[in-house]
Amino acid sequence: MTQDHTTGPDATPETPAPWRPSRTVAVVLAGGTGTRLGLGIPKQLLKIAGKPIIEHTLAVFEAAAEIDEIIVLMATGHVADAQQIVDKAGFRKVSKVIEGGDTRNATTRIALDAVGEGDVNILFHDAVRPLVSARIVRECVNALWTYSAVDVAIPSADTIIQVDENECITDIPVRATLRRGQTPQAFRSGTIREAYRRAEGDPNFAATDDCGVVLRYLPGTPIKVIDGSDENIKVTHPVDVHLADKLFQLAAAQAPRLTDHRSYTEELAGRTIVIFGGSYGIGHDLAQLARRYGAQVFPFSRSSTGTHVERAEDVEAALKTAFEATGRIDHVVVTAGILEKGSLTDMDQETMDRVLQVNFVGPVIAARQSLPYLQQTKGQLLLYTSSSYTRGRAQYALYSATKAALVNLTQALADEWAEFGVRVNCINPERTATPMRTKAFGEEPEHTLLAAETVAQSSLDVLISDLTGQVIDVRRAPGEPAPVPAQPTAADQDRLASGVDAG
Repeated sequence: MTQDHTTGPDATPETPAPWRPSRTVAVVLAGGTGTRLGLGIPKQLLKIAGKPIIEHTLAVFEAAAEIDEIIVLMATGHVADAQQIVDKAGFRKVSKVIEGGDTRNATTRIALDAVGEGDVNILFHDAVRPLVSARIVRECVNALWTYSAVDVAIPSADTIIQVDENECITDIPVRATLRRGQTPQAFRSGTIREAYRRAEGDPNFAATDDCGVVLRYLPGTPIKVIDGSDENIKVTHPVDVHLADKLFQLAAAQAPRLTDHRSYTEELAGRTIVIFGGSYGIGHDLAQLARRYGAQVFPFSRSSTGTHVERAEDVEAALKTAFEATGRIDHVVVTAGILEKGSLTDMDQETMDRVLQVNFVGPVIAARQSLPYLQQTKGQLLLYTSSSYTRGRAQYALYSATKAALVNLTQALADEWAEFGVRVNCINPERTATPMRTKAFGEEPEHTLLAAETVAQSSLDVLISDLTGQVIDVRRAPGEPAPVPAQPTAADQDRLASGVDAG
């Protein structure tokens, strides 16, 4: 068990004997039924960013060095569902998945029995707070060296009013002293057990908050408050689902980056990457970068190999070529796209069909054809959207619409393919210096554009990560050198003239 024994200057030990817990246990409370979400399943089983909410939550505690053991208290009738998630994710710290009680205080008592006797640190956390940070977990555990009860809270941005039974204001507390409570709540085991023991003698006892039990029945016990975070939301209402999904996207804005050439080589050597749209631009730079680290890369495009991503037979042949050459396909990347500017009503049918076929039907075909190969390697499909997916823009409505469709496709396939162990992600680069963009928009100030090499590097980081169901934003870092767009070959000039981008 790794813990920081550092205490603050105002720390006052409550007992002469130093606290020496045998272990630290995270108790994940997953007893909710999802009634307020209007779901047929408990809300903790709802998928966000490609995984069930409870899986995101458990992953935080699994990764925390301060946590030795995890116990899950699940809603009645869904213990097997939770156990399946634990087994599939390979969470080694989860020792028990058991049924919770009918009330919060009954659930806490079951948890205390499951933890057992002895001196133990216990953290109670809502399963539907999947965005709890490692920092919060660490500070809660560290605080238990000095305090026997710890809460997590954030300042209230709103004025809090108190009302009577007629919904009339009776008081407006000073906001500076108010906090909004979150979880985890952390306790020395003896403290929380004693609080509940005393509560048993109260016929009116009904707990909704474990720190509240300590406050009421052990009034002399200081309860330390740790700073929470605005992101540590509780998924309770329908809007929370959308907020949590967006927060996961923000959290994934930067995929984990390895530290050196050797680390990338260890991850990529021997892997097979198929890139549809690899003759120039992002696809070309990604192919070069991956090869540098030992990957076997097969770029396909209309100009270089005669491969049309919107034709199922072409995609099938390309995948077969890569598989027969290497015996595996680890990653499939689709960067091909068309950007045609102009009013929708002025577009001819041929242009509309081409935009829809290449930008959307092509990735759909690539996804369908790729799955059998990616299942074998537990690999990843990587798609590309545009910043215009969040809001359709005049003069390239179809382009924006198809890019929004790819985001939905990414999220849906991440859910569908999770059972196969196949990951699906989507890169969302800001305006990038590629020949296609230059053809469509002309010369632009260099400092406003992202380098294709930067997007390629981020793409590679996503491919070797565990992310799934994510839309990863790639933004130009302050001070980044101005990009120099790669010049297309003579063969690519014809494709540019028709607006087709190889990458």
